[in-house]
Amino acid sequence: MTAVDPRLSINQATIKYADLATALRVTAEAGVQGIGLWREPVNEVGLDVAARMLADSGLRFTTHCRGGFFTLPAGPERVAALGDNRRAIEETATLAAAGAEGSTAILVLVAGGLPEGSRDLIGARERVRDAIGELSTDAAAAGVTLAIEPLHPMFGSDRCVVSTLGQALDIAADFDPTVVGATVDTFHIWWDPQVLDQIARAGREGRIATYQVCDWKTPLPADVLLSRHYPGDGVIDFASLTRAVVATGYDRDIEVEIFNADIWAEDPAEVVRRTAESFGAAISPHLG
Repeated sequence: MTAVDPRLSINQATIKYADLATALRVTAEAGVQGIGLWREPVNEVGLDVAARMLADSGLRFTTHCRGGFFTLPAGPERVAALGDNRRAIEETATLAAAGAEGSTAILVLVAGGLPEGSRDLIGARERVRDAIGELSTDAAAAGVTLAIEPLHPMFGSDRCVVSTLGQALDIAADFDPTVVGATVDTFHIWWDPQVLDQIARAGREGRIATYQVCDWKTPLPADVLLSRHYPGDGVIDFASLTRAVVATGYDRDIEVEIFNADIWAEDPAEVVRRTAESFGAAISPHLG
């Protein structure tokens, strides 16, 4: 068996239907050293129990998914969303402290889409900036980095009004880079004509909080959210993107995050094995 790249981290979404215990076990047994967790499986067992399970696994903790969804106008729902994000910040700090040496306290933020009945895209983005401003104090106190994740424009209406890395960096620019950074996810940014320049900019500004990889292949399924593939199975040029990220000095873990119903239906241990294999072929040669 080929050695697993030490920088590979399995984002728990890739094995969505595995509970936390299973996800930790199959990841560690495969020789993978890092894992990114999702809030729902963590909260199923409780934060304290999840932290102990993570510590016992010996895995590094790379990100917590996810916070965000704060494009709502002022009112009780927005207050509730900000409160939930503050809990997510606390979870991130606790889990990062429980993970193995080299763990990172990074909370991935998905901004949220347009509020129902709204067409005000610019206003929605401003509310994202305002929300991050409110949360930045909590994040700084907890030692957590808020990682704004731009999503492909096809998600602009329902999931994320931040569509390019440049937009994410413009929002982050108001804050200390240790507190607010960006998530560089190949699935969402590969199409952007400015992507290489924006990765370089993110590096200069010290804002690449996490690098996530998976592939894009058409035709897309009816639910486009579930259209991610193993690296190397689609059309994304991982060589240029990965080299650009590495050139910024980014030297931490790299997550594979896949949303795909067929992959979710497979045995999680086999998915982790296949993920490590595809990462080794598509990503590792470009890590320098």
